[in-house]
Amino acid sequence: MIDNLFPNRRWLVIPTSITSSINFDQVCEGSLQGLRLSVDHEKTFVKYDITDITASYTQSWIDPETQTTQSIVIEAGIYGRPSIYSSSYSEYTYPEILTVLETSEWTTTGSLNM
Repeated sequence: MIDNLFPNRRWLVIPTSITSSINFDQVCEGSLQGLRLSVDHEKTFVKYDITDITASYTQSWIDPETQTTQSIVIEAGIYGRPSIYSSSYSEYTYPEILTVLETSEWTTTGSLNM
């Protein structure tokens, strides 16, 4: 099994028909030209970093202007997904995306270019 060198990073495989909707400020890629395409040019992917909160917690602080204690509840969940994210697309971890990219759908030579 491949080590997960990027435990907080996710890869989202999307159809190339929606690449104009990618907000490149929210993903690691810099532009449309930098996206890797599947062999048939029907799919691509973006990568981004997430924060996985496994249990809700309360964060408190003292407001410097009013000197009152303020607090907010941080709910459990995954934060940091880009606006293009949809559960209808496949999201992968590092070891998972490496396996996907080794398939004939993504490479014709069997070698990865990530």
